[in-house]
Amino acid sequence: MSKALRFRLLRAALYWVGFAPAVWVFYLGFTNQLGANPVRTLEQELGIWTLRFLIATLMVTPLRNVTGISLLRYRRTLGLLTFYYALLHFTTYMLIDYRLDLQAIAADIVKRPYITFGMLAFAILVPLAVTSNDRMVRRLGGAWAKLHRWVYLAAAAAAVHYLLVVKSWPMEPLVYFAIVAVLLAYRLGKHLRRRRRPAVA
Repeated sequence: MSKALRFRLLRAALYWVGFAPAVWVFYLGFTNQLGANPVRTLEQELGIWTLRFLIATLMVTPLRNVTGISLLRYRRTLGLLTFYYALLHFTTYMLIDYRLDLQAIAADIVKRPYITFGMLAFAILVPLAVTSNDRMVRRLGGAWAKLHRWVYLAAAAAAVHYLLVVKSWPMEPLVYFAIVAVLLAYRLGKHLRRRRRPAVA
């Protein structure tokens, strides 16, 4: 089996495994097994999986630097899974929860900070997903890397969004927030070290 074929098969398997939680939670919704507030549960589950895949995407580079394990070829797949879950989360909110009541949605964005942060994260992920293909990489050149650094702001906004959604602040949102904070600190530290190298030389 060639390396190209093996990569395509593994990427396809990653998509199948990645979409399994969405299929499962929608199945639970269609069979009335999401509890007393199924729409809210559906939104939260899709949102949590969005954050999980976003964290997995951000962990690819630190994992390679720290352990030598390289999953760079699958980072785009993880990034697209992040966007697809964010899109499902957003669509559930827009269509099922608010039934496209744009006036109520606009008021929600202004009045509720967690919605503001969630919308910010989604707005950033859209252009990142649109420009994730090879054609856009070639077309944008060096600007592509600069654009995709916005993923760190999306991660921060998503973590704050999840933290503010819950009222009692249970452990899970705090754990995700801490993981994102560590990943952002790692990226910032790497950037600062890179800037200092010419001065030392």
